[in-house]
Amino acid sequence: MHITRTLTAALAVATALTLPVMAQSTISAPGQSTSGTYMDYMKTVYDRATFAELLQVPIATFDKEFELTPMAAESWSQSEDGLTWTFKLREGLVWSDGEPLTAEDYVFALQRAATTGYDFAWYWDFAGGIKGWKEVTEGTADVSTLGLEAVDDLTIEVTTTAPKPYLPSVTSLWYPVPKHKVDELGDDWALNVDTIVSSGPFEIESWEKSNNSVVFTKSDTYTGPWQAQVDRLEVDPTLGAPEVGLPAFLAGDADYSFLNTGQVPVAMSADPDGIRRNAVFATSYLSYDLESEPFNNVDVRRAFYYAIDRDELTSTVLKDIAIPAGSILPPGYPGYNPDVVAQASFDPEKAQQFLADAGYPNGEGFPEIEIWIREEGGYNGAIVPAMAQYLQAELGEHLGITVSIRQLPGADWMDGLRGAKNNIFIAPYEYDYLDPSNFYGIFYDGGRHNYHVDEYDALVAKADSESDWDTRYELYAQAEQVMIDQGLIVPLVHPITTAIISSELSGEATEPNSLGFTPLDRLGHYFFTHLSK
Repeated sequence: MHITRTLTAALAVATALTLPVMAQSTISAPGQSTSGTYMDYMKTVYDRATFAELLQVPIATFDKEFELTPMAAESWSQSEDGLTWTFKLREGLVWSDGEPLTAEDYVFALQRAATTGYDFAWYWDFAGGIKGWKEVTEGTADVSTLGLEAVDDLTIEVTTTAPKPYLPSVTSLWYPVPKHKVDELGDDWALNVDTIVSSGPFEIESWEKSNNSVVFTKSDTYTGPWQAQVDRLEVDPTLGAPEVGLPAFLAGDADYSFLNTGQVPVAMSADPDGIRRNAVFATSYLSYDLESEPFNNVDVRRAFYYAIDRDELTSTVLKDIAIPAGSILPPGYPGYNPDVVAQASFDPEKAQQFLADAGYPNGEGFPEIEIWIREEGGYNGAIVPAMAQYLQAELGEHLGITVSIRQLPGADWMDGLRGAKNNIFIAPYEYDYLDPSNFYGIFYDGGRHNYHVDEYDALVAKADSESDWDTRYELYAQAEQVMIDQGLIVPLVHPITTAIISSELSGEATEPNSLGFTPLDRLGHYFFTHLSK
């Protein structure tokens, strides 16, 4: 018997040595920010580690047709009064350390976010409308009063302050937090590869914090929808800038790259079949500190609104990578209103008159300003710096204003924006869920910009709880008219991403959607789980 076992083992070893080793499929991708702290989307959004969200499974998310798809949840329902939603989770979901993934992990994620200064907290107040959220985040109520309950291991109840017909879309950014790891290690659980656990289609293998590059591997424990089709995903944020990404792609060191306007003809000549375009639901705009000179003067803000030739900007400097923006809402987005858009005309004479009315005729006496921009990868890396230089020249030519540009890491830029540490910013924003409230919410009652404009807030609040969709859209259009009349923002461009992908890539993620667009990693969960090589 002993001899038989020995011979069997020897034959097994010999056979293994003669069989070919199965090659691992590896995707090399450009990343986002080159800096990041926690590998935890529910700890920080703006300073999160590269694609931290890929490690966790949201309640629901969007596919490339922008259809909402259940993920951790298998179903949901709304009460008759519209104030309570019930989400049923799938059975069998686990953390990568074997612990069950339960409703408590999702409820805990938001309870923790509400009590620890989460930098995306506004989203759950305005977009989510969770009962008690504002009071808890302001410290005037206990976390137990939040409209969140884990009824049992697989059932979550969410109570809102007003009907939220689009709440399931909002849950696309609701990720679980492993309560058992936080109980053991606190927030440090998301700082080190050895202690990070995942609930989604990928696990983490390595994280180089000096440049925020990350290696993910296919999860061995994830049983939910959209399982990874590749074994390894290597993400390098230093490749996010097209100037670095395209040479790496051409050298075979990246599987796709976003392109700036000068690179599009080169890439088209090299591989026209590899070109992919996407009309991103995103807007870049100028925002201000409304309390600081000179932008506490509405006439100054209105002067900037009319001083920029968006058509020239997007037909020259940003050719092929952006279209003019006349509204905070991109074309095709729910609630997009051509009447609002038409007002954003280039009118240098009107701009000069507004500036003169503000007390700065021909720019005389106007202080030198510094526009703050954020270090960007992906499509914003191609758009924002070039656009800032164009604005620098445009404001000088038409208003006689001296402008300098300062580029900051993402966390510093956001800190400056939220803390009013500068008076003017180029602010890019991409949708989080498909509803007008998403874009209007970033200016509501503080929101992203610390704007508090009573007339605007009242209109948006009314629109948000309105059940009739036509009425909602009209109310949002009225709210944007307030933004225009008070010069709260200057819409600049809507990105059109152009990328080139390797012929070695395949799968649904590489194929255009029904509108002819390919979102690529803008829909990270879908893209990286529907990609093969």
